[in-house]
Amino acid sequence: MRRMSRRGFSAVAIATVAGLAMAGDAAAIGERGRKKGRELRGMWLASVVNRDWPSKPGLPAERQRAELLAHLDSAVERRLNAVVFQVRPTADALWASPYEPWSEYLTGVQGKDPGWDPLGTAVKEAHRRGLELHAWFNPFRVANHTDPSRLVATHPARVHPDWVIPYGGKLYYNPGLPEVRRFVQDAMLDAVRRYPLDAVHWDDYFYPYPVAGQVFDDDDAFARYGEGFPDRASWRRDNIDRLVREMARRVKKVRPRTQFGISPFAVWRNIATDPTGSDTRAGVQTYDDLYADTRGWVEKGWLDYIVPQVYWNIGFAAADYAKLIPWWNDVARGTGVRLYIGEALYKAGDPAQPAAWQDPAELSRHLTYAEGFREVRGHVFFSAKEVGVDKIGAMARVVADHYQEPAKPPR
Repeated sequence: MRRMSRRGFSAVAIATVAGLAMAGDAAAIGERGRKKGRELRGMWLASVVNRDWPSKPGLPAERQRAELLAHLDSAVERRLNAVVFQVRPTADALWASPYEPWSEYLTGVQGKDPGWDPLGTAVKEAHRRGLELHAWFNPFRVANHTDPSRLVATHPARVHPDWVIPYGGKLYYNPGLPEVRRFVQDAMLDAVRRYPLDAVHWDDYFYPYPVAGQVFDDDDAFARYGEGFPDRASWRRDNIDRLVREMARRVKKVRPRTQFGISPFAVWRNIATDPTGSDTRAGVQTYDDLYADTRGWVEKGWLDYIVPQVYWNIGFAAADYAKLIPWWNDVARGTGVRLYIGEALYKAGDPAQPAAWQDPAELSRHLTYAEGFREVRGHVFFSAKEVGVDKIGAMARVVADHYQEPAKPPR
């Protein structure tokens, strides 16, 4: 998951003196209003294209299990308390789902039983280690290619080809179809029924990120269901609103203590587009480009938590970490929705990233700055591979500066 949210801007940014000064001011403010010993310390564990786990498809079950447990152990060693495990990366499953096939990222063959239960094992072993297990689902992505014949014959996208739209080199379910929204909810809720998940977690993909020169062809669905909306954008936002609202209600009905959280791209709207937006100049705005009213979901209290992916350094010109944190803090205030911050650990030490990311202390400064904001209740790091490898010691610096004492996740 991630790219531009986990994609980055192309411009070079330098951390400004003013930005660093703000971080210092925030540190002096301290953890106002927080429940002592309660904060989320999470990491994403990605399975799509074998990003974090398993290290490659087709490994023996014993090796897959050992690698999974090693990631959980790594979380414990870093004094984290939650793992966000990707269990439905491309309309598939890392459990024996009656709705969708086994993921190809396990065996290399979509639909092939890996011979063990990855999700069940992850839940059991995470809880044994004192970790929460948040099951991460991608609602609409079907495949990272556009050839339906490459999907297993029983795949719902082949059984219902009218549900699927090719776009940007990938296949997606059409969010504009009520039967699609119901199906993807049913598929995800199967995992909630089977396992004591601590949370259902969605990432930043709703309608797909815009691809220049391409059109997401939902003309037929708009003609059928778009009556009464002023424009297609309003109808698309309503489709995603319905998905979020319905899923929030259904999760609680199936398992009342299971949380529902979403991790969106961090820019709802730029201030130049909307005076209530953030002081940013991002190339993507979730409200306008992904048709995801992320601010609205928080204000309406549909979520238990939100994790904006604030994947930029302090002082970054187009989207400054030190400007997005206070904006999200204001959005969350008074809503009862917990605010966690998504952190771009993967950028630390990457030579393709701006100078700030070559400094092992950059991420620690993020946490120091965020401590000054009452609504910020924790951080989630992308992703597990970097938590373990820690290329330049950025994660070790976070642990040394901020995670010396254990903490339980907020509840």
